[in-house]
Order: sequence, then C-alpha cells, then structure tokens
Amino acid sequence: MPRVPTNVPEPMLARLTDRLPVGPTWSYEVKWDGYRCLALKAGDAVTLRSRNANNLTASYPAVAAALRTLSAHRVLLDGEIVALDGEGRPSFQALQHRTSRTGHVLVYYVFDLLQLEDVDLTQEPLSRRRQALKKVVAGSQVLLSEPLPGSPVDIERELRALGLEGAIAKRTDSRYEPGERSDAWLKVRFQLAQEFVIGGFTQDGDRVDALVFGYYDKKRLMAAGKVRAGLRPAARRAFAATLLRLKRATCPFLNLPNSKHGRWGEGITPEDMATIVWVKPSLVAQVAFTEWTEGGSLRHARFIALRTDKGAADVGRER
Repeated sequence: MPRVPTNVPEPMLARLTDRLPVGPTWSYEVKWDGYRCLALKAGDAVTLRSRNANNLTASYPAVAAALRTLSAHRVLLDGEIVALDGEGRPSFQALQHRTSRTGHVLVYYVFDLLQLEDVDLTQEPLSRRRQALKKVVAGSQVLLSEPLPGSPVDIERELRALGLEGAIAKRTDSRYEPGERSDAWLKVRFQLAQEFVIGGFTQDGDRVDALVFGYYDKKRLMAAGKVRAGLRPAARRAFAATLLRLKRATCPFLNLPNSKHGRWGEGITPEDMATIVWVKPSLVAQVAFTEWTEGGSLRHARFIALRTDKGAADVGRER
C-alpha cells in the first residue's frame, strides 16, 4: 500500500487494564471494534492513515467522502473506521468486506482533534480538544464518539448489555502523545480478545481446519494455541491458498511442542507437530478467548477476523 504523508503522526495508544479508573479527571468512551485511523483533510484532499502507517483512503471511499463534508479547510483527526449493523452495533467481521453489501454501513467515529487549520492542538488538554472537535464535526457526515454519562459501574453494565467490546478511560487534562502508550488513556475489554500472529495451520483436504497462532516476547515467537471456532466454511478454502503461499519448512514458534498430552487449543504435542503446515509469521488474526491457561495457552479460542492494520512484529501478549 502507498504510504501516507510524513506530517501525519503515529496515533496515541491506550494501556490495557482490568477495570475502569474512578475520579473527577477521568472520562469514558466506547471502545469501538474497528480500524484505528488518523484522517488528514486539506481542502478536498483526504488521507486515511492506519495504525501501521498504511494508506487506507482508496479502501474506504465512503469514509473519505464523509470527511470532505467537514467545513474546515485543514484538519487532522483521530478516530475509528467502524461497520455498524441496522441497530447501530459494530461488527469487526463486517468491516473486512469494506462495503455495505453485508447489510452494514461504514462510518468514521472521531474522538480527537490534533490540528485545526494551522494550529497544532496536541499540547492542549483533552477537554479543550473535545470542545473544538464538537464544532468541527457539527453538520458533517463524520460521527462524534462522545464521552459517556454516568459512573464507571453504570457505563460498564450498559456497554456489556449492548454486547460492546469495551471502554476507554481518558484523563481530561491529558495531552496527545503521538506513538506513546500512555497511562493517561486506559482501555478495558469486556470480552477477552487480542491480536495474534499466525504461524501454522492444519488442513482438511484443500481447506483450513485450524490455525496455530502466537505472539512475540521480545523477538521470540511464542505459541498460544490453536483455533478452529469462528472460521467460516465458505472462507476456509481461500484461506488455505493464502497460507500455502507462505509455507516454510520449519516451525517458527520457540516453545513448541509445549504439551505431552494436552488437548488441542490448550497445548501442542510432538504428535500434533507432524500434522501442522508451518507458514511465515506475517499474518495477524484477532482472536477471542475465555482465559489464559497456566501453561500459556488460550482456552476456548474463537477466530474473529484477519487484522490488516496491525504488523506481525508489533504483536505481543496483552496483560
């Protein structure tokens, strides 16, 4: 993919925590299940930049068109490209199709303003950036991800009831820190899920039966299990063809085999190793699960979708 202009910074990132912080300086937003995207508008020219610096503009023309409805001449926004169903619920799987043919609509939820005209706002507190942002998006087709009312307990209860992925807590006095994973932004997942690197797969004829995946610990690729659930029957054959183009002779995981008699998904035995087709660890998958086992594998893993917006080398275990 073409790269984006150099004046678009890396996005500020949130740290994972197990509960929403409490206090008067904290505010809370929905954690949208989509593609993180910085958007630069200069006149009628729009550039969409993914988290790993790819240019997404041609892939999401509807989002680019929405950004052109902003009245500001030059603006730099931070937000999320999201696929919404008829009831307004986000679907990451639907986002993979990049069109509304699945019955979903693609939108851009914006939650931060980094630049307005020639003014850099990254050193302004979040509260002031939000005030300016609300005026910038007013009357446009860009959607505003607004702070949620209520206590953290109330917010978590309501978001869980809606089946949403999680919440983001942000300090209202925080500055924008490009490329930093800051304690001023904290994320809570209500359903355990994260990105993993695909390093192998098992076959069922000419189709994928299951994926073997893991994460990087420093520069070591560590296996975290196997996933079969969530792989759609219609996509298994095409997925196998893609993975076979990445085939390699040796196992890329440092810690395999990691079980003598574990079940698939909770350990991989020497006998299991002989059934696995190893691949170059370059594809990233989003995987949901119930918990980590003491042995470092996932329990009840479920494939959600491929993540083309994340680089394999950046995938580590979230704690």
